[in-house]
Amino acid sequence: MTPRVVATEAALALIERLKAGHGPLMFHQSGGCCDGSAPMCYPQGELLLGDADIQLGNIGDCPFYIGRAQFAYWKHTQLIIDVTSGRGGLFSLEGAEGVRFLTRSRLFTDAERAELAASGPIP
Repeated sequence: MTPRVVATEAALALIERLKAGHGPLMFHQSGGCCDGSAPMCYPQGELLLGDADIQLGNIGDCPFYIGRAQFAYWKHTQLIIDVTSGRGGLFSLEGAEGVRFLTRSRLFTDAERAELAASGPIP
């Protein structure tokens, strides 16, 4: 099945470095405020999830969450997690590395949308 979230090779390499230093990780697609709309990386369990958060998938064997309301806006796209130089969110683990995660996206094809619809709604 077509994944709703994927990571580039650069992002996967950074995830592995962060896991080596911090242990298991988790991601949450920030919806704005202090850190803009960015994927935030935390030690697993550090961010408390609520009923409005859904697991979109996994990247680098780490769960990736998004708020249900934000997912409603992005449900027609595949999120592609990448890395770029510069400072990112103050609360995200990669900040000390001099790089930041960022989200790119692409529209699902008609076939992919049909496949995802047939698999049922995200819980």
